[in-house]
Amino acid sequence: MNFKYDVIVVGAGHAGCEAAGAAANMGSKTLLITMDMNKIAQMSCNPAVGGIAKGQIVREIDALGGYMGIVTDRTAIQFRMLNRSKGPAMWSPRAQSDRARFIEAWRNVLENQENLTIWQDTVTELIIENNRVSGVKTMLGVTFHANCVILTNGTFLNGLLHIGRTQIKGGRMAEPAVGGITEQLASLGINACRMKTGTPVRIDGRSVHFDELVEQPGENDFHKFSYLDFAPRTLKQLSCWTLYTNEACHDILRKGLPDSPLYNGQIQSIGPRYCPSIETKIVTFADKTQHQLFLEPEGENTQEYYLNGFSSSLPLEIQLQALQAIPAFRDIRIYRPGYAIEYDFFDPTQLLHTLETKQIRHLFFAGQINGTTGYEEAAGQGLMAGVNAHIHCHGGEPFVLKRDEAYIGVLIDDLVTKGVDEPYRMFTSRAEYRILLRQDNADVRLTPRGYAIGLAKKERRDLLDEKESFRDAIIAFAENYSVRPQAVNAGLEALGTTPLSHGCKLIDLISRPQLSLESLATLLPALHAELDKAPESRKSELIEATEIAIKYSGYIRREKQIAEKINRLENIHIKGKFDYHSIQSLSTEARQKLTRIDPETIAQASRIPGISPSDINILLVMLGR
Repeated sequence: MNFKYDVIVVGAGHAGCEAAGAAANMGSKTLLITMDMNKIAQMSCNPAVGGIAKGQIVREIDALGGYMGIVTDRTAIQFRMLNRSKGPAMWSPRAQSDRARFIEAWRNVLENQENLTIWQDTVTELIIENNRVSGVKTMLGVTFHANCVILTNGTFLNGLLHIGRTQIKGGRMAEPAVGGITEQLASLGINACRMKTGTPVRIDGRSVHFDELVEQPGENDFHKFSYLDFAPRTLKQLSCWTLYTNEACHDILRKGLPDSPLYNGQIQSIGPRYCPSIETKIVTFADKTQHQLFLEPEGENTQEYYLNGFSSSLPLEIQLQALQAIPAFRDIRIYRPGYAIEYDFFDPTQLLHTLETKQIRHLFFAGQINGTTGYEEAAGQGLMAGVNAHIHCHGGEPFVLKRDEAYIGVLIDDLVTKGVDEPYRMFTSRAEYRILLRQDNADVRLTPRGYAIGLAKKERRDLLDEKESFRDAIIAFAENYSVRPQAVNAGLEALGTTPLSHGCKLIDLISRPQLSLESLATLLPALHAELDKAPESRKSELIEATEIAIKYSGYIRREKQIAEKINRLENIHIKGKFDYHSIQSLSTEARQKLTRIDPETIAQASRIPGISPSDINILLVMLGR
């Protein structure tokens, strides 16, 4: 067996899988070390991928050449496009996956990936010499050497599970925690902190009165995550279900609060604000008489269900009694209770935008180890760490995405610039350029970047060329095709929009909110013929993307102009140019934070919390000197 690699990835969760896949795919000899090969890409919490802003991240991973979108499409048992009532900048794909098949599909990808070796073991120590990592040591006594190491340990670093007053050391239920690595890194000056997250009870579907729930079926149109896969979904499509808690349920939960680790002092670390436990909800929103819950299937054939919205670390008997107070759950049986978990993470302001640590060269962090929450956020970081680790080994410019290029760019810039004071979760509101960062155009934004570095392959580039060629042809046709009132007015009135008083170009009609390319094609045979030039397997996808580009062209153009202005500051590099402590005209807070973060550019400096416009002006004046 080989003991020398280009890249070692520690941990095979969502960050680790993408990191290993990216590094190996680009040509690095890569070793992926995992504690359990049967838990590769385990969906530790709900069996779903995507959602608000998170779905855009998965599309971006796919557009760059990653695997999460492909695996999700292959294992989906429900797909929905969220936020359809809003503009396309807010549309977010989401899928329920079969948990077991998700693991199986990821393992199939990785085990058949050229340049990638998998080793089942636990890393207990990093080999670090002269502030540079050079390998790892494992519990089995094996030493592996590498040019770069990527840590994606998730919740396993000194993980501690809480169910009421019961505490169990572990990274997940029935999986051991990992000690030693946090302590080693802390001794080398890397700041470690603690965070808390949790997961709900798992329910036996045979004990649920489904006739008393509200069904939430999926959608079966053309939308998917991957730009590559046009095959129909192969697994049986299942519904999710909605229901509500009630006062009786809340009363039982309140009785358990003295034994809640969140309220009796047992847990001191920070939990997620945007995915709170059910006990946090009844305390924070004491006036609410009910909270919505979602019952989600764990797989195509299993009876196991995930109760989204009921995360809890209350004692088992309290969880069970509270659930039984909900009519549809009166006969409930469960597979296991919900629990909270505390774990170590590292302040992400200690990272470069490549996700390499500032203190230890060639050591990268990705995923929950950086204070994030969510499979998608982890996977996006993993892919970027894998790419940059490969570049470290073989040469090339660092691969960094800007805030106007990708949600992944927003995510990483937020982490390394602002840090975290709670588990970081991506939202569309975090992105200044939402109209540019849509789920439909992730390939347009990122496939050329992925192709340029060798991650995205020719098949993706060819599909993008086909899409852009079709889009440009339709836009050119619409800009030049004249529409006569007598040809369309009857149809326009039937479609609920004002008839024409005089002729116009087709592009002006498409801009009307009541009209679509396909509805206009029923009135205009020439347009119908143009749309029919799209390949049948992706016709709907290409038409939708083209229509969005036309309808929102004004907004898109304006947002690009704003981004270009801001990017001028992104091009003013200041790293290493100032001794901030000596600049007395800066505020004390600015001197401290600029020294600690040492921003790459003026734009990054402006985003650091506590840095005022006057501080930025001082730096600009000094640069001018």
